[in-house]
Amino acid sequence: MKNLSYSILTLSLMAAFTAQADQVKPNENIERVVVTGSRIIESIDEVPASITVVNRQDILDQMKVNTELQNILATKVPGMSPSTGTSSNSSQTLRGRNALVMIDGVPQSTPLRNGALGIRTLDASTIERIEVIKGATSIFGNGAAGGVINYITKKAGKGKANVELGMSSKASLVKFEDSAGYRVDFSADGSLEQFSYVFSVSKEETGAQRDAQGDIIGLKYGLTDNTTQNVFTKLGYQVDEDKSLQLTLNYYDAQTDPNYVDVVSSINAGTKTYAVPVANGEKAKGDPQGPKDNYNVMFKYVDDEVFTNTQLVVDAYQQSIENIFFFSTKLANPEQGYDGGQSLIKSEKSGVRAVFNSTAEFDDADVTFIYGTDILNDVTSQPMVDGRVWVPEMDMSNVAFFLQTKTIVADDWVIKAGVRQESINVSVDDYNTLRLCKDAAQDICSVPMAVKGGDLDYKATTYNFGVRYIGNELFSPFANYSQGADISDLGRLLRSATVNDITLVNTQASIINNYEIGFSSQMDDLIFTMAAYRSTSELGTTNKYDPLTGIYLPVRAPQKIWGWEATADYEINQDLNVSATYSYNEGKDTANDVYLGQRQISAPTFSTVLNYTPSESSKVSLSYFHVGDRKRFEQVNGKWTGDHGPISSYGVLNLSGHMDINTQTEIYLGVGNLLNKEYSTARSQGYSYSGYNTMAQGSTLKVGVNYTF
Repeated sequence: MKNLSYSILTLSLMAAFTAQADQVKPNENIERVVVTGSRIIESIDEVPASITVVNRQDILDQMKVNTELQNILATKVPGMSPSTGTSSNSSQTLRGRNALVMIDGVPQSTPLRNGALGIRTLDASTIERIEVIKGATSIFGNGAAGGVINYITKKAGKGKANVELGMSSKASLVKFEDSAGYRVDFSADGSLEQFSYVFSVSKEETGAQRDAQGDIIGLKYGLTDNTTQNVFTKLGYQVDEDKSLQLTLNYYDAQTDPNYVDVVSSINAGTKTYAVPVANGEKAKGDPQGPKDNYNVMFKYVDDEVFTNTQLVVDAYQQSIENIFFFSTKLANPEQGYDGGQSLIKSEKSGVRAVFNSTAEFDDADVTFIYGTDILNDVTSQPMVDGRVWVPEMDMSNVAFFLQTKTIVADDWVIKAGVRQESINVSVDDYNTLRLCKDAAQDICSVPMAVKGGDLDYKATTYNFGVRYIGNELFSPFANYSQGADISDLGRLLRSATVNDITLVNTQASIINNYEIGFSSQMDDLIFTMAAYRSTSELGTTNKYDPLTGIYLPVRAPQKIWGWEATADYEINQDLNVSATYSYNEGKDTANDVYLGQRQISAPTFSTVLNYTPSESSKVSLSYFHVGDRKRFEQVNGKWTGDHGPISSYGVLNLSGHMDINTQTEIYLGVGNLLNKEYSTARSQGYSYSGYNTMAQGSTLKVGVNYTF
């Protein structure tokens, strides 16, 4: 009855948003331009691959319910695994493999030690659109085994300043106590003669995150009492008609510091993990977790006519990342006086990317040549907050050269082909693996090893080829083959070394082969797409539990992943449109003929959004996200192991709406989990590790106002 009352109250509030007389629908243009696929600006209709573009309006609509980028991507991008509902994107893969996250084409992920925290790198309000290219790609290099997620930041407007101020508050509808949070964001952009600028600052604080039963959700990667701060600046100068300069600075900090403690359980215990306040006078163990004082400095130089019919784009960047994990008793070593530990990933990157874009015209063909070099230095490690070193410093130098061609033949066919030569050197000093005790009383501890360091050298040449027919928008089929070279998560292999020399650790690079066919179809008010894919690699990485040491050791074995996706967007009438996506993927360790676990492979997903626009000044959106069953594994000695837990289906309904009070003021509200569904996310069901089996967030209400002046 209580849940029904909440729903009736919310629907009553939403009715107010539709009580406008003006029935004229604003002109809406679908975003059809993309820059990620070939590192040039081109129409998405000319790309012989699956690409999803999440436009600015989609982002704003999603933010009315939830500002987390993991949720936005899971809802809007077919092939993306379900959101974990936490600060971690562990198990949130793209077509079963890790994706490379970028801001304006500059890499943000930490592939040398993939801590699965890379999706949260800036605030969603700073993003103009998100471009997602799927499948292994040789265009961008290491870390892009599953594809690329490129956050394209806001551009400066023309003329006088456009200033926006937003304020909102969000709380649990199940149990309000301690759950209220707030958000403030401010942005200004404009231009003055040759100068342009974008400035954005945001701060969001959450309260206690409560599940559908009113309990505080478990704290492992949790978002309870989280403070997120983002400062973004982009300055541009138009030197002349052809040349421009741009400087971008991004600061991001998202620390979680709850004064609660987990009541820990697991899927094998059959009860959920939840949090309770710490005893009076005590404080929760560990430092605040999450990204700490992360920053990016990016400089761009563009010359549209560096020589005849050739454009030059140069990006230089410097980046500092520090992501702190939760305190864990499994990182204990009683012999040295440690009752637990807390690790962090530290990464310092600097690099240069130079891209030439030359065009030529022939009788029946227009040819574009994209060529250049990527140079990167990445120094990554995973120390403990207490001073111990879990993963030694890995100093990577990466130089790559690439050539990509795009040919449009007779205005009917697009043919793409490319090659990338990768040269990587990783230097590691001598180090010692840690003695870590899952259960010191029973002497379940890992065996420390003194490991001789050295240099690891990788060289790889990868290729891609694709073709698309664009002569008829009713049916535009495509096919492509693309390779990617991947040495991601080298640190995970080094910290689990069971040999005394780094050259004996199986650190060999993996070559991913990606095959895809699909089509798009545009018929008046309907746009439909479909794609099927197959991805193979000779050296994928999974986990295997070692009962003697209590740790999960990496297992390298060949993998095969396959699946298909479909999307549809239909404009029912001038006031009403509906969109839907479906994704299915599956994967196996082909050496042992066993299915891959939840860490890589998602259960099938379906999402749909219904938008009702009764007037230019109001809009209501109803979205539904469904995760299907995936039950591929049997228990071992009566228990689920690793990431092999069974996934049972669930569905979540969200509601949002906004109304313009006048030309300057917009009010909005959003309700997450409208029906207060009791469920656990796919990761919470699939991970058997203790502390992960939390329930998802219950019904929430968010109200806000945006003011433009």
